[in-house]
Amino acid sequence: MNKYLVLVMRTPRFDAAVIEPHKQFLEQLVERGQLQESGRFTDDTGGAYVIFAENLDAARKIAFTDPVHTTGSSELTVYEWEITTPT
Repeated sequence: MNKYLVLVMRTPRFDAAVIEPHKQFLEQLVERGQLQESGRFTDDTGGAYVIFAENLDAARKIAFTDPVHTTGSSELTVYEWEITTPT
């Protein structure tokens, strides 16, 4: 499994009603062992989360089912993320 960073940026169409379905989506990822971590940006522009997937296409398929994406409330960008540790 590879790690993928999902960058979530709010659009002008953002609707706060999508927050609860988004949280439920993330909880489902936790239950399936696909979510490492998530969090919001403190300036309320969006947030990010790290998921596990086989490849970039699979990661996009997962992320693009997020309610913040499907409702048009946020734009999602998915990056394969190679995390390096300082030596």
